[in-house]
Amino acid sequence: MDAVFDFLAPVGLNETNFQFMLIAAILGCSIYVTLYGGMFSLANAGFMAIGTYVSVVLTQRYDWPFVPAIIAGMVAGGLIAIIVGLPVLRLSDIYLAIATIGFGEVVVVLIRNFDRIYEEIFDKKIEITGGGKGIKNIPVTTDTLHLIIFLLIVVYFLYRMQHSRFGRALAAIRQDETVAANLGINVVYYKNVAFIIGAMIAAGAGGLSGHLNRVIEPDDYDFDRAVDILTYAVLGGTTFFIGPVVGGMVLRYLPELLRRLKVLSFVGSIVGRDLTNEQAAVDGIINGIVLILFIVYLPGGLADPQLWKSLYRRLRPNNTQKGAP
Repeated sequence: MDAVFDFLAPVGLNETNFQFMLIAAILGCSIYVTLYGGMFSLANAGFMAIGTYVSVVLTQRYDWPFVPAIIAGMVAGGLIAIIVGLPVLRLSDIYLAIATIGFGEVVVVLIRNFDRIYEEIFDKKIEITGGGKGIKNIPVTTDTLHLIIFLLIVVYFLYRMQHSRFGRALAAIRQDETVAANLGINVVYYKNVAFIIGAMIAAGAGGLSGHLNRVIEPDDYDFDRAVDILTYAVLGGTTFFIGPVVGGMVLRYLPELLRRLKVLSFVGSIVGRDLTNEQAAVDGIINGIVLILFIVYLPGGLADPQLWKSLYRRLRPNNTQKGAP
């Protein structure tokens, strides 16, 4: 694998970048589950934060093994999803989006103030989440193989889901919730299960990324992260299971590619600013532009089968004429 990354190094695709591309793909899959059921939820950044902090706290504060800590983070994300989903999933469209954004912000605030709240309630000083400073000096435990295996498991699950009774029920709910209910589909049950599954996948991605970043802070999981996760799925497509994988990996790699092509330096020379030192802001702008363009002009995403069939028909050489012998 080292030889592959050495070959791809000139285009900025080293192992570290590839690892974060895999995490982005997993996060895209996490929101795909809810979007496939017609739920415009932006809670995944909050679930990612839960998975990150639970797993990192268990490994760093309580010496848990890596894999059980990741699983515990996923379970924590699923349990919180049960509590949040029952009331929140009664909402729809923009109201659901607003409620789940609020959930994500509450998670960030609670993580930032957890140690202080604990001290005030139990009159005992403790350092669990590290407050606004987060947790630092986390040993890098996640490797590329962990991420590939986790992503393959998630993709296989999505494939099976899309071709199962569960997937067909979610598709029916997405098309028309009222009609689905009239057909005997338990809408509340299926929506909540999809919400829980998406939360657990996001929490798993959080745990894996938390053991890769060396440092985690509450602000890493704010509204910007929620929009990033949504953009991964929209870019790849929300109706085909491979879409969020393509979208996540492409969008995570795009800023690095632009940097390698010196596009940021060129744009910076035009606007009179050094954009290479403002990478976070630039990434947000890129994601916002991509999100708008794909919603308006390519709603099916990059992995939309109809898009590729249409391109194939247009590009296919037409060597035969009607009526030719």
